[in-house]
Amino acid sequence: MSVTSRASTPAPLPRHRDCPFDPPGAYEALREEGGAGRLAFPDGKAGWLLTRHEDVAQLLADDRFSSDRRRTSSPVHAFPVRPDDRRMLGSFIGMDPPEHTRYRRLLSKWFTARAMRRLQPRIEEIVDGHLAAMERAGPPADLVTSFAQPIPSLVICELLGVPYEDRADFQRWATVLLRIGQGEEEVYAARDALWEYMRELIDTKRHRPDEALLSRLVNGEHGAPGGTGTATAAGLTDEELTGVGLLLLIAGHETTANMLALGTYALLRHPGQSQQLRERPEVIDHAVEELLRYLTIVQFGTVRVAREDLEIAGARVRAGETVVGSLASANRDPSRFSDPDTLNVTRETADQIAFGHGIHQCLGQHLARMEMRTGFPALLRRFPTLRLAVPPDEVPLRHDMLIYGVHRLPVTWDRAAG
Repeated sequence: MSVTSRASTPAPLPRHRDCPFDPPGAYEALREEGGAGRLAFPDGKAGWLLTRHEDVAQLLADDRFSSDRRRTSSPVHAFPVRPDDRRMLGSFIGMDPPEHTRYRRLLSKWFTARAMRRLQPRIEEIVDGHLAAMERAGPPADLVTSFAQPIPSLVICELLGVPYEDRADFQRWATVLLRIGQGEEEVYAARDALWEYMRELIDTKRHRPDEALLSRLVNGEHGAPGGTGTATAAGLTDEELTGVGLLLLIAGHETTANMLALGTYALLRHPGQSQQLRERPEVIDHAVEELLRYLTIVQFGTVRVAREDLEIAGARVRAGETVVGSLASANRDPSRFSDPDTLNVTRETADQIAFGHGIHQCLGQHLARMEMRTGFPALLRRFPTLRLAVPPDEVPLRHDMLIYGVHRLPVTWDRAAG
């Protein structure tokens, strides 16, 4: 597609990829033109698209922009968030301070790097168990259903206290919410189903507490029943906690599952890089950051709305206009990363912003890193001959989803002799 400049007619968000691992080529052209382009939204409104690392980081850190989802246009849906939708309660990624600050402060202690390190033995156990089951079943296998999806799903279910046996239901509903161009009726039906599921689970935690996070938020640190059904021990209403629980549940399995699957696909297509990981396990921290940068699976960026007239990236933005910052484009900006279109698992990638930037930087980033640092090396060690079981162009890509990745990843390997 053609790229819009500051003065040109607004165009839809670029979506066409020439390579499964690269963002649309239109982003590169737009970065070279100046970094900001006019964007046409499905609801008929016009706004802006930012593509350079510096500009996207500024967008995400500048309090002249609001994160309020009720005020922004969606780059993928024609219908707005309903202003009075109570299902928005607790979904703090779409809020501004002080509301956002209240939720973030309450939850952050549960997701620190130190807290995630305490989970490492259990994550290693989960990874080993799924890889052992995959090995016993023998080749071929779909790496998505055998490895990438169940590991983060089980981890987040145990962390929150969500029954893992319910995963088929909540994953099906989440898929509807994350599908591009889904109809309003279908989206709200899936959201309502998820809401009712989590609301009932919150009530269960009140009467049958356990040691997991949701129960502790409902009943207090030691799991003793507390609250009256209108407010939890954490000071949240049941509706707020329902929204928080849904956000953590969906984000906790969707993003990491797709990073594990797409990251493995990228490593299999770059055998020199996977070999480096096998031979040099000490580079895994660099490798995870590089895969996050190189793939950047939040493919349509982050959305903000201008609170006032302002200028950014040379563009004059009017109050009320929606601005999209492309994380994928920012992570391929040659002014920030040398040879950005090359995957290099030994690269020091401190400035990658796949998890966002500023006050809304991903709450669960330490958990996601832990799962990837554990999962990738364990997979490559156990299956040294791992390879695609189909031609690369037959791997189905998630072009139709807000979170990019692969729908399936057919793989095979050589059985051990004897």
